[in-house]
This record gives sequence, structure tokens and C-alpha cells, in this order.
Amino acid sequence: MEKKYYRKNVELFLLLDKIKLWPARSGVLHGIREVEKLGNYAVITTHCGKTFKVYNSRTSRAARWLRNKWVAEPCKDCRVPQWKLDKYSKTFFTQHYGSDLRKTND
Repeated sequence: MEKKYYRKNVELFLLLDKIKLWPARSGVLHGIREVEKLGNYAVITTHCGKTFKVYNSRTSRAARWLRNKWVAEPCKDCRVPQWKLDKYSKTFFTQHYGSDLRKTND
């Protein structure tokens, strides 16, 4: 699997739409089932049935944890597939190189 590079300061919602993973405060990595956007907020539903209301912040705890890979283990209830974990481990965030995940016209 090849390495993927994304910009370090990308919007949280664009990053979540791309990687479909959510880092909980307990260090567990959840798989995202649905992201319902409500302006600058979003309601995230995981595969294990938990919901979170999050703000679209580039410097939030979740954004930093995703960039720095500060997670302990994947969620057992979400059953995140191994290929997705491998893909996430090959993802790197740099300041001056990589995709900036621009918004697409829906």
C-alpha cells in the first residue's frame, strides 16, 4: 500500500469524510457510519451506535489526534477492518506537501 500525504492544517470535516475514523477521548479509534453536517457543527454516528456533536475546527482535539495518530486501539464494536487501519497508518500529514482536500461541488 502506498503512502498518502495530506496537508497538516486541513478542515476537520473534509478529513473525516476522507478517512472515516473518529478518535475518542479514551484513545479508541471508531469507524464512522454517517456524518450529518449542520453548518459549522456535525453529528457523527459511529458503527457501534455512538453519536458525537463536533465543531469544524482545524486545531481541535480530534484533528490533532488524527494527525498525530494518538490512538491506543480500534473499537471492538465498530470492527474497523484491518485494511483501513493499514491505510491510516500509511497516511502522513505535512505542512507544505500533499492534498489539501478541497471541497467538491455537491
